[in-house]
Amino acid sequence: MNPNHLNAYEVLKEEELQDIHSKGWLLRHKKTGARVMLIENSDENKVFNIAFRTPPKNSTGVAHILEHSVLCGSREFPLKDPFVELVKGSLNTFLNAMTYPDKTCYPVASCNDRDFQNLMHVYLDAVFYPNIYKKEEIFRQEGWNYHLEKKEGPLKYNGVVYNEMKGAFSSPDDVLEREIMNSLFPDTTYGCESGGDPVNIPDLSYEEFLDFHRQYYHPSNSFIYLYGNMDMEEKLEFLDSHYLSAFDSLAIDSEIRNQEAFAQVKDIQKPYPVSEDEGEEDNTYLSYNMVVGEASDINLSLAFEVLDYALLSAPGAPLKQALLDAKIGKDIYGSFEDGIKQTYFSIVAKGANLNQKEEFIKVIRDTLTKIAEEGIDKKAVTAGINYYEFRFREADFSSYPKGLMYGLDILSSWLYDDTKPFCEVQLLEGFEFLKKALEEGYFEELIRKYLLDNTHGAILSLVPEKGLAAKRDKELEEKLENYRKSLSDEELTRMVEHTKALEAYQEAEEAPEALTCIPMLSREDIKKEITGLTNEEHHVADSLFLYHDVCTNGIGYADLLFEIHDFDVDTVHYLGLLKSVLGAVDTKNYTYGELFNEVNARTGGIAYGIEVFDDAQDTDAFRAMFAVRGKALYPEMDFMFSMIREVLTTSKLDDTKRLYEIIARVRSRAQASLASAGHSTAVLRGASYASPMAAFQDEMAGIGYYQFIEKMEKDFDSCKDEIVKNLRKVMEEVLRPENFCVSYTGERESLDVVKTQAAGIKKVLFNGQKPEPVKQAPCIKKNEAFKTSGQVQYVAQNGNFRKKGLEYTGALEILKVILSYDYLWINLRVKGGAYGCMSGFKRNGESFLVSYRDPHLKRTLEVYQGVPDYIRAFEADEREMTKYIIGTISNKDVPRTPQMQGSISKTAYFSKVTEDMLQKERNQILGAQKEDIQKLAALVEAVLSDDQICVVGSETAIEKAEDVFMEVKPLIGC
Repeated sequence: MNPNHLNAYEVLKEEELQDIHSKGWLLRHKKTGARVMLIENSDENKVFNIAFRTPPKNSTGVAHILEHSVLCGSREFPLKDPFVELVKGSLNTFLNAMTYPDKTCYPVASCNDRDFQNLMHVYLDAVFYPNIYKKEEIFRQEGWNYHLEKKEGPLKYNGVVYNEMKGAFSSPDDVLEREIMNSLFPDTTYGCESGGDPVNIPDLSYEEFLDFHRQYYHPSNSFIYLYGNMDMEEKLEFLDSHYLSAFDSLAIDSEIRNQEAFAQVKDIQKPYPVSEDEGEEDNTYLSYNMVVGEASDINLSLAFEVLDYALLSAPGAPLKQALLDAKIGKDIYGSFEDGIKQTYFSIVAKGANLNQKEEFIKVIRDTLTKIAEEGIDKKAVTAGINYYEFRFREADFSSYPKGLMYGLDILSSWLYDDTKPFCEVQLLEGFEFLKKALEEGYFEELIRKYLLDNTHGAILSLVPEKGLAAKRDKELEEKLENYRKSLSDEELTRMVEHTKALEAYQEAEEAPEALTCIPMLSREDIKKEITGLTNEEHHVADSLFLYHDVCTNGIGYADLLFEIHDFDVDTVHYLGLLKSVLGAVDTKNYTYGELFNEVNARTGGIAYGIEVFDDAQDTDAFRAMFAVRGKALYPEMDFMFSMIREVLTTSKLDDTKRLYEIIARVRSRAQASLASAGHSTAVLRGASYASPMAAFQDEMAGIGYYQFIEKMEKDFDSCKDEIVKNLRKVMEEVLRPENFCVSYTGERESLDVVKTQAAGIKKVLFNGQKPEPVKQAPCIKKNEAFKTSGQVQYVAQNGNFRKKGLEYTGALEILKVILSYDYLWINLRVKGGAYGCMSGFKRNGESFLVSYRDPHLKRTLEVYQGVPDYIRAFEADEREMTKYIIGTISNKDVPRTPQMQGSISKTAYFSKVTEDMLQKERNQILGAQKEDIQKLAALVEAVLSDDQICVVGSETAIEKAEDVFMEVKPLIGC
């Protein structure tokens, strides 16, 4: 790029960004003052983002509702939902929008030049010229509305954001995060809930909503970001000529102001709802929170990430261990929030009691004082620095574009300080600073200054209250009913008409000419060939060594796999526990704290888990393997394998005190994830009624496993010896030479070392009497509903079409896009107010439909029943079919990191998926016509005929729909 060609822009800064092999520019648009950042490199996965500072003044969620609403049609793209049209018909590698406490971001990414330009165009038009001024229905649909179908009632609130935030406020972990931020910054924008509090969302008026857009969505308040390999001058010219030049400079007060420090630490107590079946004892969250400088101080932020590791996150970390030893909480963790202007550090004891608060504070202060006076564990700090430096250098964000993650990180400083735009991607100097500072008392001084002698903090206790959810539901019901009764007959008639008018707006077909305004590619723009697999079969000591020859920049990714043959439910449960125990207990030569730090000081980490592979040829067959996954630079591979050998052969499983700590933490985290990821929980449990693989997964990591671990924690004292015995048993049965194989991703130069080390591991595995394999118990249909204290539902319906004699086809991947962004989207999200809707169809026939943060239950099941008729009547011209095909391919052609390429190849190998199969499916997608979709009605009908239903949801909604289920039970405390 030649800065001299940029007449509309002024170059403020030009910098070589060596840490990320890029060149950076910071520009200012001369006419409007818009800030523009360019990061130029060879990455074909191009990223664009336009962000605005959007500080809310209350908790009505105006910034969040606006984020949804501007994507519902604009000047050049006057459809009701151009965002959905883009998802359906672009080759995007990322397409979304996000609301943060003080900013709103609109990022897109694509590897295709023309597609990238189209995405930029639609998003820029959306933010600067949205249809919200013409269509109040957008605000009512996305934000909130009064829903009244008949004058006699009932009157309800509805709206996508309203229901999304009801779901968000149903998670106590999420509530805690919000309350902490609000408590530390009560006089600033961070004292408000930018996403919207369901109590306050209905206070937002349409005019206030429009005013927020007028005030903040202007180039003078924008932060524009371009990343990757593209013609930057062309993009800048487009930005100026099509959008920025139409505006004048505007003085916009969006500055994020600092909270004045408190004279003393605040003490705050808040309630949160638990279900009637949950206990209130050992269910309080105690938190110790301190404000720590500003986000633009990059060395300080890195230091506190490392302190979190050294004090709290690592097993055996001193602050965590002190609280566990004092029996304060079942799960101790820390967090450092650096995504806002004033950063803060939190110490949380989950599963505690309110009467332990004073002791909680004392243990923290005593432990930190001792560390500050006697010195921090340097090995732990070194391990923490290496842990974060390794991840920064590796830059593996899985399917998320690297440039996207860099861009979002950059806003953590750029939003507040124009003089430090690139500091978030220039971290290597910071890591070197920390290594030197470790020897100079730097970390001890940080502990003293910010965690001990700091008055800008809050002790926040989140206390459980039974019946609170039902009480709030009843109060809202009464409030709405009283309001309905206060209305005149004429007003009620008008409200019913408003409800019908919104539904009519939502149901109205898009005009054909409007649909054609969205720019799109053609089928010819899509590559015909699949991305190949990289599997080479080698053997080491008669065991399979699956090699993936991928350029990894000197990092080796080794997966040691042990096939599981015993599917007795107790074995499965203990394997689920074993994956949390290994690496977290003492070994022959290390305490568990020393072990963790030793590993992280010299490698990218070692993890333990269970991998499950379905069989593409057989509906009920699957393979399960206990996995030990490690990654390291090639010179450290010998060391990494030595540590794996240490763990597999010398772990001390008889430390019952440590085992209880692990079990309590596992139970605590499983409880949180089951409810917050209720859609995944419901889909897995629903599939387990007929799928042996899903039944295995549920007992290993789903509701079945949670029930096991909950009972184990409760009865620990009476069964601890049995736990030790069973853990040893499953280790000896599974970690055996005949079960062993390896999957390795790396360059060929590293292969011999890894093979030698793998052979060494096989020699030291358990070699006793070979156990007899145990068959899995048959699956049983249960159709369960699991009650929670939440305010929304996750409604899943499962089935298997291949068991009815029907075959898998690539067209099912197109159907997934069609359902998720047409039929289900319109009926569940647009009209029903659910935040999300998903579907899935696997090669073995297992399929599902599921809703996410859904205010409905029975209505959603009725919507599912309408899917086959919708498919039979499906109509699409060539343009519409091409759009769905492009959207399908975009999901398949996500650029792969080296680790992803190895993992995808491994999964294909063990699932018996070949390149020929993948190419055949791709051909079916590329050549699909509407008739191919219509034929799929029979498959979905077969899925629905299995009538497998599972719901995770609110007590109130489930009790009203009890007749739908065979069993109704609490999710927690069953």
